[in-house]
Amino acid sequence: TGARELLATVIRANVAFIASHSPQVRALQQIVLNGGLGDWERHHIESLNRLTRLFVHGQRTGAFRPFNPQVMAAALRASIDSVAPLLSTGLDPDLCANELVELFDRGTREQT
Repeated sequence: TGARELLATVIRANVAFIASHSPQVRALQQIVLNGGLGDWERHHIESLNRLTRLFVHGQRTGAFRPFNPQVMAAALRASIDSVAPLLSTGLDPDLCANELVELFDRGTREQT
């Protein structure tokens, strides 16, 4: 698959995971907010690095417009992580994933 399809798959898989593990994600967020999980920063950086590599690959293949891949990776990770409370209160995960896919598809696409 191409970079655009992979980006959509990453977003959909993350939203689906959060939606199906809502209590665990909420507990993890509370632990992190209270200074727990010393390895959390390392895991977060690894996640950002994987997303950055996806964006760099997409730029190299012409699937994505020029932008700072690290900034886009941070924006995507923050967007995905911030929907957890919405999903736990009943937001449809498919609707949520579709909106994020559309947002990041538009944000990474060359303007015509």
